Amino acid sequence: MAVCCYIVACEKTKKAAIIDPGGDEDKILSEVKKMGVSVEYIIATHGHPDHVCGNRRMQQATGAKIVMHEADALFFGRPEVEKYFSMLGLEPSPPADLKVAEGDEITIGEVKLKVLHTPGHTPGGMCLYNAPDLITGDTLFVGGLGRTDFPGGSHEALLTSIRTKLLVLPGETIVWPGHGYGGHKSTLGEEKRVNPFI
Repeated sequence: MAVCCYIVACEKTKKAAIIDPGGDEDKILSEVKKMGVSVEYIIATHGHPDHVCGNRRMQQATGAKIVMHEADALFFGRPEVEKYFSMLGLEPSPPADLKVAEGDEITIGEVKLKVLHTPGHTPGGMCLYNAPDLITGDTLFVGGLGRTDFPGGSHEALLTSIRTKLLVLPGETIVWPGHGYGGHKSTLGEEKRVNPFI
């Protein structure tokens, strides 16, 4: 489903995290090997199957811990929710080993990713901030935003998340989205200027 997967690594310690492995597991693992890094975490910006269907394989290959916001860990663990999303034919994530919340920091060597809880696309959607970079998952795309018509979605909550958590950051903040529908990177300043949804 053309998910943008990111590998965040500390150049000094060679520790790394894989964010949103939504398929192409061999390609991701090949890149990890090429980089010569050790994967400590597999981070889900949210629990939708297209973003977590590679979690099991990544964990088996690396031994890394799966990280998810506590609200999505709870929501996507509910049998009725899992049954609904099984229609996509993608494997759900194994349970989260580490549940995070607003303001927590995920430490990868000397790199720290700050958790910004941005509900709306899902109850536990989150963005990961390490200035000037912001990994937005399906909260904010280039020229768009995440859909809210799936169970657990709320358009009003998503717009509030974007306005109160993202648009307060510096305009030069680089947006790395969860899908490259409108492009694979932007800035918050540019999104403020041209994104018709905000």
